[in-house]
Amino acid sequence: MNKILKYGLLGIGVVVALAAAGIAYVAATFNPNDYKARIIKVVKDSKQRNLRLDGDIKLSFFPSIGASLSKVSLSEFKSDKEFAVIDSARVSLAIMPLLRKQVVVEEVAVSGLQVNLVMHKDGTSNFDDLLDPAGRKQEQQQEQQQQKAAEPPVKFDIASVSLEKTNLSYSDEGSGAQYAIKDLNFKSGRIASDVPGKIEFSAAIQANQPRLDINTQLKATLTFDLDKQKYQLQGLELQASGAALDISSLKVTASGDVSAEMATQEFAAKKFVLNASGIKARENEVSASANVSEAKVKQSGQSYKFEAGLDAPSLSLARDKYSGDKMTLNAKLDGAFGNVAASLSLPGVEGSAQSFRVSALSLDLDLKQPDQTFNVKFSSPLAGNIKTRQFDLGNLSVTVNATGDKLPNKSVSSEMKGGVHVDALKQSVQVNLAGGLLQSQIKAKLGVQGFAEPAIKFDADIDQFDADLYLPKSSSAAPKSPANSVSAAKQPEQPLDLSALRKLNLDGSLRIGMLKVMNVKFTQLRVDVKALNGLVNINPISARLYQGSTSGSLSLNAQTTPSLAIIQNLNGVNVAPLAKDAANLDMLEGKGSIGVNLTARGNTVGAMKKALNGHFSLNLADGAVKGIDIDKKLLAAQTMLSGGGGVTSESLAANSGEKSTFREFKATFKVTNGVAHNDDLSLRTGLVRVSGQGDINIGNDSVDYFAKAAIARTADGKGGLTVPVHVSGPYADLKYTLDYGAMLREAVKQKVDEKIESRKQELKNQLQDQLKDKLKGLFN
Repeated sequence: MNKILKYGLLGIGVVVALAAAGIAYVAATFNPNDYKARIIKVVKDSKQRNLRLDGDIKLSFFPSIGASLSKVSLSEFKSDKEFAVIDSARVSLAIMPLLRKQVVVEEVAVSGLQVNLVMHKDGTSNFDDLLDPAGRKQEQQQEQQQQKAAEPPVKFDIASVSLEKTNLSYSDEGSGAQYAIKDLNFKSGRIASDVPGKIEFSAAIQANQPRLDINTQLKATLTFDLDKQKYQLQGLELQASGAALDISSLKVTASGDVSAEMATQEFAAKKFVLNASGIKARENEVSASANVSEAKVKQSGQSYKFEAGLDAPSLSLARDKYSGDKMTLNAKLDGAFGNVAASLSLPGVEGSAQSFRVSALSLDLDLKQPDQTFNVKFSSPLAGNIKTRQFDLGNLSVTVNATGDKLPNKSVSSEMKGGVHVDALKQSVQVNLAGGLLQSQIKAKLGVQGFAEPAIKFDADIDQFDADLYLPKSSSAAPKSPANSVSAAKQPEQPLDLSALRKLNLDGSLRIGMLKVMNVKFTQLRVDVKALNGLVNINPISARLYQGSTSGSLSLNAQTTPSLAIIQNLNGVNVAPLAKDAANLDMLEGKGSIGVNLTARGNTVGAMKKALNGHFSLNLADGAVKGIDIDKKLLAAQTMLSGGGGVTSESLAANSGEKSTFREFKATFKVTNGVAHNDDLSLRTGLVRVSGQGDINIGNDSVDYFAKAAIARTADGKGGLTVPVHVSGPYADLKYTLDYGAMLREAVKQKVDEKIESRKQELKNQLQDQLKDKLKGLFN
């Protein structure tokens, strides 16, 4: 037995020695470089491409079978143009595992691979000839399946893979799109089924459609099972930086464990963390040359910085269900509008392919601006159905806390509750909310139909709202030096931007108990709005204001050059506080009615004021014109006249301490191109009656008006002293000129007329007396 074992081992040793000797002989005598010309010819005949083998071909047979190449290139189809290049490549297989139907690759190493892929305008490519026809591919698949069924599966095991300095490019001549992967490097440890192996990857990815210039690095431990179609990355570390689309200074990192089982369609992530940051430009212009790396981006307008982070401790997605532990999403935006910080929290997610539920979704939003700060919190359970694409926030709570020097009491807190229903298939959203919003109590219903071009319907009740707190402040409120004022006056007025109205589809009713807008105060306001394709119609507009009421309509056309039409009737309104609040015009008091029917057209507010057309009227009682005491001035003029004064005229600035009270004030104005003309003024005071005509230039904020003020002597006012008054200048600096010369001429004329009338009466009396005497003598 020992001899048999001894001779058996000796025989095996001899066979191994002979095999080793044979391999050594072949390795010593066989030179693969002798076959270069034949290999090149075969490629030329079969593929119509030029193959160059400038380096040596080296083979090794022990302890592993391997081959290495260097300086290899392949041309385009029927062309000398270079298609692919390899600086060096080496592949080696372990000998003994081959005898057990196992492929153990000890090394795969490629360096300097460059491939240029091109899609031509006619739909063909420079690699079509290298692809197997569909029929041949199907035949090969059938043959492979038959071989697999007849033979046990061959297992493979790769000790390491190395790719260095690899460059791949693809260009589409039809669309001009260019894509490139540059300086690709890949290293791995052992790659075998169900065996963990480390991998490292880095590359620069570039494209011009869309714009992309990213450097990436990835490290992980890869475990896979091809038979069971399982894949797992543990200890994932991903880094990417560069530019994408209109985002520059982009940085992305990801870490965690991810796995996938393709056969059962199960996906999972643990300790997954994703962070991204960058600068997003509002506008950009991209000019790309033929070389992707030379693409340049010119940014204009405002931009903002952003940061975002996702933390998912555990997330599982299966074919019919999914679940996850608490997930959080944090984001920050830093732009011209302010600094925004948002935090979204999902404490628990569970569901199936049909439906899902989140126990308590919450969103915390902070907005910081130079003069105010807002904090908004949303919370609600979330339920949805994936198949029907319906989602419900059934118990929504919205809280708002705002602070700022210009807010009521410098702080506002409010809370709203309600529900939101979304039907994505029907593209509809229904919202019901009630509670506090900023300084208001609101009850609102909102419906949206269509997402691309939404049709919005609403019905809202608000107790009170001060819109001025949120409107842009006028720059004129700040003190200006004369130089700054001149400079500001030269700057062109910014055009009205009503482009958003052209896509607005709105139908609804709004009721506000008390509203302040542009310093004008309304109560019991009702506004019904319809807007479609740039046409906005507000009818009715009704409200109580300044001890009176108003009703009317307003229409706006934003399709081309903006135009508006307003019809409004005010009754019993106290004019003084209205004029003061609306236009800071403190020159008129009284109560009565005001009728307005005006149209305007223009690209700026100034242009609209200069294009006003229509008419308006005033009918006031028991009021006053501020800035001058007409009664006092006319009485002084009368005294001066009786004393023989020589002053012919007097110019006066408006005196805030004086006013002319009146019993009635009636006037109608015809407005043409921003100028309101009046010629039927009727103003009565206790002593004076005023009539006149003139213009109010609305476009230039100025007045040029001539009036005649007459002092009444009799009950009907006849025979009084008349003084012409010229009111002129800008609203803020009105001047009153009293023409005493005209008054004097009028007074002299009255005296002459009175003496003539008196003399006529005397002559008449004398004639009557003489006639009586003669008649008496005749009858006697």
